[in-house]
Amino acid sequence: MNKKVLFVDDEANVLDAIRRKLRKKFKITTALSGAEALDVVRKKGPFAVLVSDMRMPEMNGVKLLSKVKEIAPDTVRMMLTGNADQETAIQAVNEGSIFRFFTKPCPPELLKNGIAGAIEQYRLVTAEKELLNKTLNGSIKVLTEILSLVNPAAFSRSYRIRNYVREIALKLQLPNLWQFQIAALLSQIGCVTLPGDTVEKMYKGIRLEKDEEIMYRSHPEAGARLLANISRFGVIARMIVFQLKPYSAFGPAPDSQKEKIIQLGAQILHVALDYDEMTFQGCDHQYACDQLARRKDEYNPKMLAVLKQIEGEGIEHIRLQLDVMSLKPAMIVDQDVMSTNGVLLATKGQEVSNAVIERLRNFSVSVGVEEPFWVVIIKKKPKYRRV
Repeated sequence: MNKKVLFVDDEANVLDAIRRKLRKKFKITTALSGAEALDVVRKKGPFAVLVSDMRMPEMNGVKLLSKVKEIAPDTVRMMLTGNADQETAIQAVNEGSIFRFFTKPCPPELLKNGIAGAIEQYRLVTAEKELLNKTLNGSIKVLTEILSLVNPAAFSRSYRIRNYVREIALKLQLPNLWQFQIAALLSQIGCVTLPGDTVEKMYKGIRLEKDEEIMYRSHPEAGARLLANISRFGVIARMIVFQLKPYSAFGPAPDSQKEKIIQLGAQILHVALDYDEMTFQGCDHQYACDQLARRKDEYNPKMLAVLKQIEGEGIEHIRLQLDVMSLKPAMIVDQDVMSTNGVLLATKGQEVSNAVIERLRNFSVSVGVEEPFWVVIIKKKPKYRRV
């Protein structure tokens, strides 16, 4: 259990006394100002509990607790102050969302029990969040694996673009990275509504008929409708809706932070998908980036600039031939894998999962698989120091 507690007070003697009384029961860290406390939270967190004085120079306790609420929302916030008027208490509750309010001098046993209760509250909040995240991640994994079996051509593409999207979002220092990664993984989910032949033609660079093109361009809306039923996926669904929209069609950046993230997510998906289409058809990295840059107003220039930087950074591709029994998760098949009776089992560029391996092994035993086939293993290049 996390027992890290941060005490903030501008009087060093108060902090020294607290440390002496509580250090055997809790992991105590102290800060002499609001600014120092925020720095400690960022560099040494997470803290289960933060206890702040009210009257401090430059930043009072209410302002500090409000900022901590933004940058570390799971940390349980408490106030220990000699300024015990009603207005201070109301401010602390309304703005700082505090768990407990103590006045100085506070009996040690009362303070210990209050902190113990706050730690238990922190445990409950983080345990529930961890369970939700594990359930959500597990559901996404099951969903993408099932869909990869139903329509391997579409969902192998989503796995390929996942790393591009993640790296672009990282380099742009965008918040909530998980939203961008899930948007990439589920960007092609609407393709389950399309005929398989249409999807395969699209990904092989074969020109679509007019009615096929109309169907294909409708898949983002179909995917978003499917995801609209999942809690917390509203932003992700809207990123997916706009993934085929050119940069020039977005207009000025919106004032809302949420809308900005949606636009940026859609623009990242757009450039990653078109880059993947070109490289999948055999173009090298530099040529693909140059061609995308020629399409004026189609892509956000920031996304293109980052994309040029990330390809191949510290990455090594090892290509080899394997049979079905030698496959391992995270390998990438580098050719279409067919059964001996002509069924497409995995498409070129598809990341191998446990479900894919099981399917191939079942076909290998019952029908037969055309093997060996080419796969790619992606590894980080070792870094050598100069001597």
